[in-house]
Amino acid sequence: MPDSFAPTLAAAHDRIAAVRPTAYARTRNALDGAVTGLSPYITHGFVTLTDVLAGVAERQPLDIQHKFVFELGWRAYFRHVWQQRGDAILRSLHDGLLPDDAYARELPADIRQGRTGVPVVDEAVRTLYATGMLHNHARMWLASYIVHVRKVHWRAGADWLYGHLLDGDLASNHLSWQWVAGTGSRKPYLFNAENVARYAPAPWHSPGSVIDTSYEALNHLARQPAPPAAGAGAVAPGAGDPAEPVLLGAPPDDAQSSAPDPLLARGRDVWLVHPWSLGAPPALPADTLVLGLLMSDFHRAWPWSERRWRFVGTRMAELTPQCWHGDAAAIGAALAGARRVRGFGEPHLAPWLARWAECHAAPALFPPVTRRCDSFSQWWTSASRGLSTAADLLAVNEVPAW
Repeated sequence: MPDSFAPTLAAAHDRIAAVRPTAYARTRNALDGAVTGLSPYITHGFVTLTDVLAGVAERQPLDIQHKFVFELGWRAYFRHVWQQRGDAILRSLHDGLLPDDAYARELPADIRQGRTGVPVVDEAVRTLYATGMLHNHARMWLASYIVHVRKVHWRAGADWLYGHLLDGDLASNHLSWQWVAGTGSRKPYLFNAENVARYAPAPWHSPGSVIDTSYEALNHLARQPAPPAAGAGAVAPGAGDPAEPVLLGAPPDDAQSSAPDPLLARGRDVWLVHPWSLGAPPALPADTLVLGLLMSDFHRAWPWSERRWRFVGTRMAELTPQCWHGDAAAIGAALAGARRVRGFGEPHLAPWLARWAECHAAPALFPPVTRRCDSFSQWWTSASRGLSTAADLLAVNEVPAW
C-alpha cells in the first residue's frame, strides 16, 4: 500500500496507468498485492469510476465479470444503498449476532493506541496513523476484531476509522463495517491468525493470540454477549506506541480559506467546488466564479485528520483561489445574490447543496438501479444485465451536456 498520495490530477492519472488488472485480480487480497491506491482520488472526485475503467480498458479489454470491474461495482453499490436508505446507513440495517445494546459504544484506549497485544490489530492501527490508508483486507480484520472479539459497536469503530482515512467515504466505510458486523449482510465476517499469515507480512502474524483459533471457536466467541478477558490482550503503554493524530473540525489555521463574502458572488454565475468534486470543472463561461466550499456543518460532525485537510486543500487551491469556510447560513446568504449557482451534487453535502445550487449528477459508470437492492448480488444482477464487456458498460452512460 503506497504511503504517500500527491494531491494532483497527474498523480491520479499515473495510478490509473499503473493498474494491472490481471495482477490485481490475482493478488488484491494480499497486503503487498497489486492494489491501485486510487481510492483517495475517487472519493474526492479527482477522477470518476468511468475515468478509471476507461483508462484501464483502453490498455486491456475486460470482461464485465472481471474482478477489477466487480470492485468498482462495490463502490457504486454502497452509493446506491446510501441513496435508497439515507441516514439509515448510520444505524444497523438489521439485527446482527447480538442486540445493539450488547456492544460498547466507545473504542477502548488500547485499540486506539495500538497496544492490544494482537500484532495484526496493532500493525493496522500503526499503518492507519502513519499513512492515512489501510488495505481493505486489513480494514476487515480490524473491524472484525473490534466488533466480534472486543464487542464494540460497529458505529464506534466506523466513526473512528472514517476520521483517520484519507479516502473515508461514509457509504463505503460505514456499510463495510455493517457488512463485517453482520448488520448489513447475511452473516458476519470472521478471520483468524491463519488468514493473516496467508495475506500479510511477518510483523502482522498473530500466533498465540485470541484470533489464533478455529473459525468455529471464533463464531462461538462472536455470539457471546460479554467480552471475555482473553479478548483484551492489552499490554502496558510503551515509548513505541503510535500517537493518534488529532482530528480537526475545521481546516488548519494556515489553510487558504476565508469567510463567505456576498460581494464576491453578487450578480455572477458560480460553479461550486467541494471536497468531493476536485476534478477538472466542466467547460464554463470565462466570467464564471469557481468557488471552493468547506462546510463547517459537516466537518463539526465528521472531523478529518490534518493529512486529509491538506490533501483536499492543496487540490482545491489549484482549482480556485477563492475558498469559503463557513456554516450553511453564512454560505447560503453569501450565494443568495448570485445570478446562477451550479455544481455537482454530493450525498455528503445533501442537506445543504440543493438549497443554493443546481446540482448536476456526477458522471456515473453503472446504469441506474431504481429499485432498492439489499445485497450486492441483487444490485449487480440489475446493473450488469445485458452487458458482456467493460466497453459495453462504458457505452451505457453518455457524457452530460453543459
